[in-house]
Amino acid sequence: MIGMTTQCPAPMTHIRWQVIALVMALCFISHLNRSSMSVAGTDQIMQQYQIDPVRMGAVYSAFLLVYSICMIPGGIFIDRFGPRRALMVVGFGSAVFAALTGLLGWLGLTGASLLMSLILVRGTMGCVSAPLHPAGARAVGNWFPAAQRSWANGIVTAAAIAGVAASYPGFGALIAHVGWSAGFVICAAVTALLTIFWAVVVRDTPALHPRVNDCERAWIQHGELASVSDPTASAISWRTLLGNRSLLLVTLSYAAVGYFQYLFVYWMQYYFDKVLNLGGSTSKNYAGLLQVALALGMPLGGWLSTRWSRQGGVRRGRAWVAGGGMAASAALLGLGVFCREPAWIVTWFALAHAALGASEGPIWATAVDIGGSKGGTAAAICNTGGNIGGLIAPVMTPWISGVLGWNWGIGLGGLICLLGAFCWMGIDPHGTPQPNRRSAGGSVQ
Repeated sequence: MIGMTTQCPAPMTHIRWQVIALVMALCFISHLNRSSMSVAGTDQIMQQYQIDPVRMGAVYSAFLLVYSICMIPGGIFIDRFGPRRALMVVGFGSAVFAALTGLLGWLGLTGASLLMSLILVRGTMGCVSAPLHPAGARAVGNWFPAAQRSWANGIVTAAAIAGVAASYPGFGALIAHVGWSAGFVICAAVTALLTIFWAVVVRDTPALHPRVNDCERAWIQHGELASVSDPTASAISWRTLLGNRSLLLVTLSYAAVGYFQYLFVYWMQYYFDKVLNLGGSTSKNYAGLLQVALALGMPLGGWLSTRWSRQGGVRRGRAWVAGGGMAASAALLGLGVFCREPAWIVTWFALAHAALGASEGPIWATAVDIGGSKGGTAAAICNTGGNIGGLIAPVMTPWISGVLGWNWGIGLGGLICLLGAFCWMGIDPHGTPQPNRRSAGGSVQ
């Protein structure tokens, strides 16, 4: 594949790296906007308005509920209008509703009124955010050769988690200086500016970009009879797509990943601060560290998936990384739950997060590969599963913890993750409904 560069009359352009850098930036800011709600809730809103954890969890789940409901329509939008327009909707929509979140704090609402308003605004923000990851995965499918898709999806999802990690110290410091209302408005402005840059610079495919030369186009498509973005690729019926066993299993597996991740996103700062009594600053740092570990595991998992797929085949390579990582994550979480020293708790939780992160790249690459010409829709179906799991975690965790204790509330995430690992025994990335399997990327990896 690399040898193709020597056959080109001119040096290869590298526009694909600009595209993926901007996808990463949009994922970063979108997830910071999403997780900043829990930072504002823990630091200021819950105390200021006397809102208890269960009711605050309803605000967090409102975003995830609507996000999940709109995921498949978002995937259809991606396949119809392309990832560029889909991410423009995500960026500009997130900016608007992040700003509205901040404006609610300046309206003088009571606790009950603010709670209902936050549920409405954050829920609508979930709708416009729905195409984010399926569009990012489709952009990767359009702009990268099949052999690099697990790795490329890994670094994109790592950027998203980096946004979550940055929200704890970054957004926490921002609202400590300007208040939570102004903090949301400032983040909205940054999101809008970044989206404008995306709209100007990016095109849906290399063929549509005026600055991509023939060498880069050939390199991206090398080894494929028809790329995922090729409009001449065979169409897939909805019945065939929804009846695909591997797509169902990868969706269930991602539901387990979503439960685990959102448990940590929304409640780990609270757990460190209010349950373990480690203090606000230390709790933010520890919660952020866990997200950094998750982000580091994502590109590593993508790289391992690519390497092991070449040695043992795509199916085994991705199953070893995704299924094995999830099983290891469940075991490591169990070790953390039974620890008493905060330093060891954080260490085991961080390792569990890193192992879980390894599954992201293989999951997204597999979903898009299975979907073929409906790669955006297939990725959206998979992400719907992830967000159904994520939707349950913010409400289920404090409820279980209130009845059985926080060790049970957190440990349940490990049990669910282990079930998700078993799904990989039946997932086949080559089990695509598209007649031309090589267009799904299986022949190269």
